[in-house]
Amino acid sequence: MTRIAFILLTHKDPEGVIAQARRLCATGDYVSIHFDANAPDKYFRRIQDALKDESGVTFAAKRLKCGWGNWSLVDASLLAVESAVEAFPDATHFYMLSGDCMPIKSGEYAHSFLERIDGDFIESFDFFESDWIKTGIKEERLIYRHFFNERKHKKLFYANLEFQQRFRLQRQIPADLQIMIGSQWWCLRRNTVTRILDFCRQRKDVMRFFATTWIPDETFFQTLVAHLVPKAEIHRRTLTFLMFTDYGMPATFYNDHYDLLLRQDFLFARKISAEALELREKLGALWQASGQEFVISDEGPRLFRFLTERGRVGRRFAPRFWESEGNLGRNQIVHLIVAKKWHIAKRLTSRIRALTDIPALDYLFDEQDASLPWLGGVASSLTKRQRHRRALLRLLFDEYDSRQLVLCIDPSALSLISDFVSDKAESRILFVDSEFDDNYMRGHMNRIGLAGNTTPDDVLARLLPIVRADLEQESERLRDMNFEHFETIASAQSLERNALSIARFLDVAPEIAQDLAGTEHLFAD
Repeated sequence: MTRIAFILLTHKDPEGVIAQARRLCATGDYVSIHFDANAPDKYFRRIQDALKDESGVTFAAKRLKCGWGNWSLVDASLLAVESAVEAFPDATHFYMLSGDCMPIKSGEYAHSFLERIDGDFIESFDFFESDWIKTGIKEERLIYRHFFNERKHKKLFYANLEFQQRFRLQRQIPADLQIMIGSQWWCLRRNTVTRILDFCRQRKDVMRFFATTWIPDETFFQTLVAHLVPKAEIHRRTLTFLMFTDYGMPATFYNDHYDLLLRQDFLFARKISAEALELREKLGALWQASGQEFVISDEGPRLFRFLTERGRVGRRFAPRFWESEGNLGRNQIVHLIVAKKWHIAKRLTSRIRALTDIPALDYLFDEQDASLPWLGGVASSLTKRQRHRRALLRLLFDEYDSRQLVLCIDPSALSLISDFVSDKAESRILFVDSEFDDNYMRGHMNRIGLAGNTTPDDVLARLLPIVRADLEQESERLRDMNFEHFETIASAQSLERNALSIARFLDVAPEIAQDLAGTEHLFAD
């Protein structure tokens, strides 16, 4: 008979933890809880008092202060697993959950599923050969020692990493291990769990190694299961339905996703919005349902890829399929200075910084410096900035503690401009309408590699009209987008007209706008 011991790692919402534990135990299953020591003690006492009479509930031997990406999450998991193994000798499976997880199948279905399909369910892919890691550092997670939390102490984290890189302090991975990686939401058989615990007691060298790796909850169990269990007994998938946005954020599910969730070939889903009370109530009742049949279509991942790669074609599941942190927020204003002549835009941002309190950055998606503050890994390369542009802007809004942010954008980056305009934040565009004489065009062709100092004049003569037409088309495409907040400044316009455009663009007083428009040599080449 299948009986599941759920390993519940949580750090908030004591009432939700209590309800979740009671719900899971109602079907004869068990729960072992680790409640983060960062949370108030009164929350933990509330959970203990409410569940003290539940024979199917146990707690980790001690509470640890956990931090995302740190060894503490693995350590807390091991403590909860040890308590579960000792307290529940008839538990056949151990299933890792968080407080944001909810069942999308009945307990009856889950038990039947695990009885029918033997094996361990855990994502476990080769760390170096797979493309599981989409962003951020990769081998550096393992070969360097990490003593600081990247989210809490960014400067120390990257300073420590840079120090080790500079002095070549790489370390060796344990020779007998093939490092694997995958989701931290697994379901393992009892025999596998006991073998892992025995391994941990015997191999202190491996424990020391993983204790200073970065994000070990994505590698520790994944590596040990692959090391200890025959391949034929490992199903390299999770039983928890979760998806990630382009920004590495988990997608959040809402009330209108109930039918979608039930059709997926998973037992639980993460993460369910705290505001989706109707969905939470339905899914909570579902776990105890009897005799319910489930039709599996499993279209969730394909649908999500379609919506994120192709855009929202239709609104089948309401306008919140993406996790909300993928947006900048309705109260933010992104001011985009769109200029092909970068020196003009930079003169303007320099004056904006001098005359206003509005943070103003240069071409941060085209130039490494761009007057950026120190932001850690996400801003370390132009590729990362473009890939995680909204995440980067959220960091900048937080860094400057401002609801306004000025950026410079090249008009060729129309998809980038359109992406910001499509966000919930308000985007305003100030287009610098420039004239391109032959001298400028020759310099431009040199900068983009179309010509050089030795290019013959007759070749330049043939290229000039083609490249000029291309620049003019960039401007026309931008105008044809009919953006709502679109202003223009140009050397051919009067100072007063340029000032009016700048005032509307920045929401500044007329005097400041006049000073900005009158910036010395603003349009000079």
